[in-house]
Amino acid sequence: MSNLFPMFLKLAGKRCLVVGAGKVGEPKIGGLIDTGACIHVIASEAAAAVHDWAKAGKITLELRAYAPGDLDGAFLAVVATASPALNESIYREAQRRGVLCNVVDVPEYCDFYYPAVVRRGDFQIAVSTGGQSPSLAQKIRQQLERQFGPGYAQWVAELGATRKVVLASNLDPQRKRELLHSLASREAVEAAVAEEPANNVRRVTA
Repeated sequence: MSNLFPMFLKLAGKRCLVVGAGKVGEPKIGGLIDTGACIHVIASEAAAAVHDWAKAGKITLELRAYAPGDLDGAFLAVVATASPALNESIYREAQRRGVLCNVVDVPEYCDFYYPAVVRRGDFQIAVSTGGQSPSLAQKIRQQLERQFGPGYAQWVAELGATRKVVLASNLDPQRKRELLHSLASREAVEAAVAEEPANNVRRVTA
């Protein structure tokens, strides 16, 4: 098997199709909502949260069976139906159309995997085992959540604002690089999160 290429993908404005909206499909839909994607969901039945997202205008929901051609214009597809045959059929169609596809919990029918994610504002850490052990990825995510507490969200936002000021300054390029590196030093990290409750932060160790 070839190595996976890790990346963070911009989905804003892109059509993402999700087929299936039950217990398996619901969290996959939820993970797409804040990306700014145009989310189109097709399912015979849908979980309550999915109906709520549709009422709020966050997704488009059609309560019907999947039909050939539903992948028209899609950039990405997530498939989570209870029918293995239908899941495979949609994956094959996506392959023919060049649409990235993930059939949930079926690694051989996936062009990409959902990683376990630690999210602190714009700061994100994604963990993947290439579909080999989602349980291990989740366990590591929980460890990382304890290590990187909520304070990182504000700190990263402040870093971004400061970076713009530094880059727009008249300092020479070498001095700019030194300043930006110093802002992301271990000491700066610890100072930034020092006010968090002790149970939310485990200090960074080299």
